[in-house]
Amino acid sequence: TAPAVSAMARLNLTQTIQTGVIGSEDGSLEYAKRPDWFKKWETTGVLRHNDKNNDGRIQYYNDKNENFNQQSASFGWKGNELEHIPFGKKEKDAKNGPDNDFLVLANPEIANLPGWVVALVVAGGLAAALSTAAGLLLAISSAISHDLLKGIIKPSISEKQELNASRLAMVGAIIVAGYFGLNPPDFAAGTVAIAFGLAASSIFPVLMMGIFSKKMNRQGAIAGMIAGMGITLLYVFQHKGILFISSTSFLGNMEPNWFLGITPNAFGAIGALVNFAVAFAVSKTSDEAPKEVQDLVENIRIPSND
Repeated sequence: TAPAVSAMARLNLTQTIQTGVIGSEDGSLEYAKRPDWFKKWETTGVLRHNDKNNDGRIQYYNDKNENFNQQSASFGWKGNELEHIPFGKKEKDAKNGPDNDFLVLANPEIANLPGWVVALVVAGGLAAALSTAAGLLLAISSAISHDLLKGIIKPSISEKQELNASRLAMVGAIIVAGYFGLNPPDFAAGTVAIAFGLAASSIFPVLMMGIFSKKMNRQGAIAGMIAGMGITLLYVFQHKGILFISSTSFLGNMEPNWFLGITPNAFGAIGALVNFAVAFAVSKTSDEAPKEVQDLVENIRIPSND
């Protein structure tokens, strides 16, 4: 659904801006005649016009396409003129192209749909975000208070202490989420890709080996998770900056610096391979998993008839 909506949104925006034959004198929309929705969204900073060739019209195209740049130059175009200002930034920090989230939220207005459709889109987005956030907060707080604190670090804590730890963990998770909300590592899809990459480099290999290998032990699982997540975070941080602060990046988020051409958002696959390798090696050189654990794995794979 999301890819289809984003594709339709970009098509609607393109058709609104490109009113005639590409490259013709009157083929692009005059800025003075921009629609009302354009004016409204301009006030938010997620969309703005930078008239690079001073023709009073809006040129919206992929100015990174070398094959088209020669042709666009013959039209008198000097680059894509739609920009956006990232949240919390100033005009000098404007980035090329409209904000990706804007394309989805403004799609009903661009398509001239009634206001209640816009409200439905916003309500749906908020509902999805809140439901997902609530589930993740519960999972994080339970994992820290019950699985980590009570299960490993301090099994003797009372239920009240466990509950308080859960609340503190939830507050900490909200603070971290708030920070990344104000300083997003990427647009929505990119952020999700990074999150799934971290999950793939840490949890996925351990789950797979825990089910299909009776020899996997605690030492191997922990070492694999640390190695997989560590190398993934190292790669992401050196390109996107430590804690996604761009000024602290070592190599910059530029394609020539990518390892084997792999984007930072997709490096979780490499982290998963490292996780598999390290976990397997450590489990082979350390004590086997307890017999009851091996029996449990065998019972999961081949349930008994009892």
